[in-house]
Amino acid sequence: MPILAMDTATMVSSVAVADNKKLLAELIVENKLTHSETLLPHVEQVLNMAGVTKDDLEAVAVSLGPGSFTGLRIGLAAAKAIAYGLNIPIIGIPTMEGLAWHFPVPGIRVAGFIDAQKGNVYTAHYKWNGSSFDEVKSIEVVSLEDAVNICSELDEPVMAVGDMVSKKLTRLDNLPENLIIPPKHTMMPRAANIAMAGLKKLAAGNVGSVMDMEPIYIRKSEAEVLWEKRQEKLTSSLSQPADTFPGGEGNGSIK
Repeated sequence: MPILAMDTATMVSSVAVADNKKLLAELIVENKLTHSETLLPHVEQVLNMAGVTKDDLEAVAVSLGPGSFTGLRIGLAAAKAIAYGLNIPIIGIPTMEGLAWHFPVPGIRVAGFIDAQKGNVYTAHYKWNGSSFDEVKSIEVVSLEDAVNICSELDEPVMAVGDMVSKKLTRLDNLPENLIIPPKHTMMPRAANIAMAGLKKLAAGNVGSVMDMEPIYIRKSEAEVLWEKRQEKLTSSLSQPADTFPGGEGNGSIK
């Protein structure tokens, strides 16, 4: 039976249907429309293209991040709703593990470079073990320069994938000789990759819970950071002595 897969971790919106034999259908779009506008229509379209009904689905696989906070929430909410409504398993795939599935090749390391804002990247490294990918460097947030330096210290070829490769990495001078920049279509997210990884996890019984599955954020959102700064400023002002406020003691107030 087939599974439905989706990836909304970046500006790319991708939905696919696959089974153990082949990829049945896939849709990849990168435009100015939001995932909230396109995701569910794309799911319906891909199911129709594959000749699959919702009742045929065995599971739902979804990219968990890191990536765009809004995109991740939309994708996971849709995946949970579908899994819950159809009473089928949900499978979470780290976004960079999905990217690694572009290159199931022994002897190379696949390094993710996903935009984490403010000159930083989310990065993690994976290696093909013959049937799936092993995480050999866990996900973290570092500067783009540090992510490149980490790769330069390795004595093996490193394939760079993710949106920051074309955004920033290709513009840098003196890239390490072991760092490989692949064609653009092989460095961006694909739901087909999420499906392939999801099928492996499903066969192994490694599925998640609709109630407990959460996106992989790694860092706080900009909104959370700003809110915390405002709260710190408010707390600081409220803790000041009364005579530091206009109208308080020492400022000519009437008692």
